[in-house]
Amino acid sequence: MQDGAEEIKEIITEDLWGSIKDFLDLGFHIGEGEKSIDLTIGLLLLLTVTIVVTKFLLKWLRQIFTRKMEQEDKHKFTSVFKFINYVIYLIAVLVTLSAAGVDITLVITASAALFVGLGLALQELFKDILGGIFIIVDKSLQVGDVVEVDGKVGKVFEIKLRTTRAITRDDKVLILPNHKFISDIVYNYTQNHRTTREKVSVGVAYGSDVDLVTKILEEVANTQKQVLKNPKPFVLFEDFGDSALMFSIYFFTNDTFRDPRIKSEMRYQINNKFKENNVSIPFPQRDIHIIQPKQEKT
Repeated sequence: MQDGAEEIKEIITEDLWGSIKDFLDLGFHIGEGEKSIDLTIGLLLLLTVTIVVTKFLLKWLRQIFTRKMEQEDKHKFTSVFKFINYVIYLIAVLVTLSAAGVDITLVITASAALFVGLGLALQELFKDILGGIFIIVDKSLQVGDVVEVDGKVGKVFEIKLRTTRAITRDDKVLILPNHKFISDIVYNYTQNHRTTREKVSVGVAYGSDVDLVTKILEEVANTQKQVLKNPKPFVLFEDFGDSALMFSIYFFTNDTFRDPRIKSEMRYQINNKFKENNVSIPFPQRDIHIIQPKQEKT
């Protein structure tokens, strides 16, 4: 009985495993000794398994990484994971060639020089893509946000991995590289909430009835449809100017993007109300004192 078990073990070890090993060793054999190149079925099979496992592993990681994102944001990461796929495939091919006996030193050296050159040439591109990934992951910027970059105000309508697009108040498309959102100062008017506080300032002549001015400004704000009733608009007596008493009416709105039109309409009404109530908006005034030189007595 024991002899039969040993015989079966010997058959499995020598015949079956030996046959599999011989099959895996089949392939191209060029040269002899240390300079030989052996491209076998085993290496090709290992390369195939590595590529398949990498594909499924990256797909699984992408699902975990993007599981809480919206469908539109998930599609933006497809190109990133494809790039990682290609890099891993390239590494797997180089390792396989090295295992087969191919000297890949020159290939690695040339590739390193190539990637350094590409890295320097595409530095801004990589920064933009990293900025896009941060924006999508941490939700620091979303479609519909009103932002100010380099003095230009726009409403975001599209966020991609490399650029963000916004429509300006004069209906022009503003294309912003994503690295600006991680390296420059960017004002996001609506990140915390959609309500923002705005103001309209005006100066009135010295001697004007300040209570009447306050009442007029509050009435104008309360009659505007785009101005919120809660929080209530309020007036501040800002300063004693050189030529006028300075007032500001502060108000809250949900339509920050159309803010210039709201302010313009309020200025029209303020001007009309001031005329009706004989409140004047003074011109800048300067007092000039002319000093005559004293004439010498003769």
